[in-house]
Amino acid sequence: MSKETGALATIQRQIQWNRLIAVVEEQAQTMIRTAFSTTVREAGDLSAGIFDLEGRMLAQAVTGTPGHVNSMAESVGHFLKKFPPHGMNPGDHYITNDPWLGTGHLHDLTVVTPAFRNGKIVGLFANTAHIIDIGGLGMGPEGRSVFEEGLYIPIVKCFDRNMANETFFDFLRAGSRTPVELEGDVYSLCACNDAGAKRLVEMLDEFDMDTLDDLAGYIFEASTRATLAEIAKLPRGTYSASIKSDGYESEVTLNAAMTTHADRIVVDFAGTSGLSNRGINVPPAYCRAYACFGIKCVVAPEVPNNWASLLPFQMEIPEGCILNAPRPYPVSVRHIVGQLLPDLMMGCLHQAVPGRVNAEGSSALWNPPLRGGSQVSGQAAETEDFEIITFNSGGTGARPGKDGLDGTAFPSGVRTMPVEATENVAPVIFWQKQLRPDSAGAGRTRGGFGQVMEIGAKGDAEFAVNAIFDRVANAPKGREGGGEGATGWVGLNDSNGTVLRTKGFQIVPKGRRLLLKLPGGGGMGNPKDRDPELVQRDVEDGLVSPEAARRVYGVRGG
Repeated sequence: MSKETGALATIQRQIQWNRLIAVVEEQAQTMIRTAFSTTVREAGDLSAGIFDLEGRMLAQAVTGTPGHVNSMAESVGHFLKKFPPHGMNPGDHYITNDPWLGTGHLHDLTVVTPAFRNGKIVGLFANTAHIIDIGGLGMGPEGRSVFEEGLYIPIVKCFDRNMANETFFDFLRAGSRTPVELEGDVYSLCACNDAGAKRLVEMLDEFDMDTLDDLAGYIFEASTRATLAEIAKLPRGTYSASIKSDGYESEVTLNAAMTTHADRIVVDFAGTSGLSNRGINVPPAYCRAYACFGIKCVVAPEVPNNWASLLPFQMEIPEGCILNAPRPYPVSVRHIVGQLLPDLMMGCLHQAVPGRVNAEGSSALWNPPLRGGSQVSGQAAETEDFEIITFNSGGTGARPGKDGLDGTAFPSGVRTMPVEATENVAPVIFWQKQLRPDSAGAGRTRGGFGQVMEIGAKGDAEFAVNAIFDRVANAPKGREGGGEGATGWVGLNDSNGTVLRTKGFQIVPKGRRLLLKLPGGGGMGNPKDRDPELVQRDVEDGLVSPEAARRVYGVRGG
């Protein structure tokens, strides 16, 4: 092959790669446009990707969360063990919410769909979406086994040659408090994959490609080479860190020892706390998903996320620890612990490449599941039955050269849900939602601010919250002399400042509202080195009190 021919082939492969990204992004956007659950269409709690016939992820949509994407990258292989490609037909769709074969808890539905061209299977599309209700106790920590947490769907065919599996849908509707939304979401997930398959065939026709094999080889080879090049730049050594979660029965400690080699990074979680009797346990695929994401954000953020670029990151997760939950341990709110893992990975990497690592942030989402009506108050209910989840976040950690982000979801990446969207589908009212003053950790660059939220049912009727909050007993820590972010607070809006438990099902009595104070992110560097004009701006915006400006930053805020 001549140099010119080789250059043209490389350019064509790059164009094909760009088209593939457009295909999976349209796949994801189709789900957002057609989803019934606000968690998908408003918060974007989903993932979408394309896989080869061996179950290896070629590309993921930009839209999506790492907990879904990176664990879904493992899940397609499980589908293929039960339903090999040679037995698939056009119009088939396969589904599961098995936490150990999917993305970590029953509230995530994963759908896999084959794509055909000229009667031959050429690839697989997969997606995951977080749905509002899957029955059982609801999304919360109080189940003592996964069987209490909701309807458990093994890997089954939900559509056979475009014909709905009516038995499956009968079971699905019967097991949920929101049957219309749940069934609609399954149709949305299948439509999402169909959209990707249609665009893929158009792409293959345009480039006269019979298979994805050559393109997959190009993607995997380029991604491997680029990832290994970035790993090779790291100083060799073993770096240890720990982080604490509020836990359920007791505090949870997450330990990690990260060893950098010339061609891989190995993380050992030895010393991490044991399993919980409640639903904060983490299936191993979800642990790997967020640990890999935390490493990748620092080490190789520019390398596309796929099967090959994830291979050099290896996890050793001891049996019996909270990050390696076996069946049938409860795992409903595995994100509470699992979303702390990127901060833990950055605690290790800060010792190797300190200029590329953030301070700790609020990490786990504050997404209270709210329930009301007769299922809470019995026949005396003053409001209609409802089940809703609203996604919100505290502040992120400070960056080496920039402040943290206010009220922004990291590491999950989901969007904050507009209050209007939630109020439109459930009889709830958000009486207050604003940034929380003095919640950001001080530093040369400060952390992001948390939020204050006040939520009630219409008419101030009685309702319930299934609390799934963290960073209340353990503040996000700063780095390099930066201050801690503010801890969170959960309670009622009464004059006594009644405190609620941070985890578990609780009643908000008639006439009262749920008051949430979300954590702020940790700061980076000595606060005395912060630009006084930036401090003054925060004072003028009402986000930093004049007293804090003087005491912490040495600035006379007016």
